[in-house]
Amino acid sequence: MCKSSRRLDGQVVVITGANTGIGKETAYELSLRGAKIIMGCRDERRAQVAIDDIKRRNSKADIICHKLDLSSLQSVRQFCEQVVRNETKIDVLINNAGVAFMDSQTVDGFEMAFGTNHLGHFLLTLQLLPLIKKAPKARIINLSSAIHMTGKIHFENINLRNGAYTDNKAYAQSKLANILFTKELAKRLGSDSTINVYAVHPGGIRTELARNVSGVTKFMITVLLKRFLIDVNQGSQTTLHCALDESLDNETGHYYANCLRVDDMFANATDDRSAQQLWQLSADWVKLEDRYKL
Repeated sequence: MCKSSRRLDGQVVVITGANTGIGKETAYELSLRGAKIIMGCRDERRAQVAIDDIKRRNSKADIICHKLDLSSLQSVRQFCEQVVRNETKIDVLINNAGVAFMDSQTVDGFEMAFGTNHLGHFLLTLQLLPLIKKAPKARIINLSSAIHMTGKIHFENINLRNGAYTDNKAYAQSKLANILFTKELAKRLGSDSTINVYAVHPGGIRTELARNVSGVTKFMITVLLKRFLIDVNQGSQTTLHCALDESLDNETGHYYANCLRVDDMFANATDDRSAQQLWQLSADWVKLEDRYKL
């Protein structure tokens, strides 16, 4: 469990995909600590339902939503423009949203999991970085998954075309990309940066991750979720730990699970060359503007 009692009064927190699951629970918990919460959600109707529920649980919650579809690079840019117009700084960015089990493409033609889970958040983070740098001390949390251990970045076929696609392969690639992005971002920001970056495995959580599958597969996943996995309150604890805990003030670029730093990582998640190559290609794929490059 997150043990920090740190307050966030006067601070701004941006959370993607916060209309359900651990993102919503994280938004609620941080609202209790006095932060202004900006949710980035694709479905504005569901986001409003989530906001209403959070305000019912915490009448003092300062929380709003801007539309954000991470599978559209144009939507990511529009979201960032809106945040930049309205805010003077960002203290915490939580890249929480994620998709899986979707054999489809993003608006921009990328494999859906990689395009949404990695490229959307890559662009979002770098476009918001000027605002994040204006905070006295800021944190960026990227939600990954233990499935990254089975992952590989398929540089020769990043979109897993020509029969290479499987649900697990796509999801594992995107979650490994989250960790390599965290590692490379911390490196490029440098040791004297006021921004700390963390990657998180939230645990096996009862969420809506199976919403994109059907039939027997969905039934099996639903049974597994109900019987063996943790709830959203427990699942939000490592994210909250990385957003709040004072013991992490001087740590950056690492991976955390169960509110603990994990140093014994598989080789695929510690490969500096792959992290650098992924960064350079990602910048090209999203057509990152020069002013946002590190």
